[in-house]
Amino acid sequence: MMLATALALQLVVSAAATGSVRADTLWSQSLGTRKQVMVYLPRSYATRPGRRYPVAFYLHGLGGRESDWTQLGRLDAVMDSLVAVGFAEMIVVMPDGDDGWYTTWNSLPSYEVCLRKPPTLESAQSYCVPWPHYDDYVARDVVQFIDHRYRTQPVRARRAIAGLSMGGYGAVWLALAYPDVFTAAASHSGVLAPLYVGPHPFNDQPSWAATGEALAHAWGRLFPRVAPAFGRDTAMWWSRDPGRRLDRLVAVGGIAAVPALFIDVGTSDDLADQSRAFRAHAARLGLSVDYHEWPGGHDWNYWRAHVGESLAWIASQIAR
Repeated sequence: MMLATALALQLVVSAAATGSVRADTLWSQSLGTRKQVMVYLPRSYATRPGRRYPVAFYLHGLGGRESDWTQLGRLDAVMDSLVAVGFAEMIVVMPDGDDGWYTTWNSLPSYEVCLRKPPTLESAQSYCVPWPHYDDYVARDVVQFIDHRYRTQPVRARRAIAGLSMGGYGAVWLALAYPDVFTAAASHSGVLAPLYVGPHPFNDQPSWAATGEALAHAWGRLFPRVAPAFGRDTAMWWSRDPGRRLDRLVAVGGIAAVPALFIDVGTSDDLADQSRAFRAHAARLGLSVDYHEWPGGHDWNYWRAHVGESLAWIASQIAR
């Protein structure tokens, strides 16, 4: 059945056919604090105690929270609708990533300052961390916690990761950095070429920021929200660039070592050229990316409309 037809049935899924969403907490050794995760459990989880499930991890964006995908994106309802028309059941895990960019930060933040002045939308207890190792936090701490707490299929072939915007960056970055953990990654509107400065639109002759000042200019008001994680010079940014990470993975293990990749972006999104640049880079390496552009911008209207595509694609990768 066509995916669009499956999603059209979303509103007629009966209450008896729905999964459940629960909040859970874990201690993260990588961050040095407790964090909350939201966990979607499929309908059969409570009635089939002997069954184990593949797992998809969905990452939020900058300024977001672990509840975004369910509260704003209706991921749980979309997942229920897909299952209702024959797609495989999965556990979906949505961790709290703060504004951490899902990487180990270039500089150590002041934990004490954060405790005194947390972001206005979050408490200090939920946001501030002593050690910003957000990559190991997701790929090691969260994955191990979920495998221990829930009935998962705890192997790479049954584990994928996805995200939007900052989380799209995180999904691709973590899949390429931890190919032993994730077999597939999906990016919605991701920051996939963070040093890209033009041209606009992308024309396969990319230009990259050559200095820290050029980075600051290109990122504008968002630069202070990226610089603590990525650094303030291009060397540090290149070390966190998904394309460079892809180069290293191919050099070491060949094309077969690369996780399957799904990328989509809105045609009116200011980040569209970053997705195009990453796709072109992958193509030059001989890699095929499941790539899509649809009408829309960088907002929840777009992500809500297309989360079903990534969920269905991930199911085809890890629940076969």
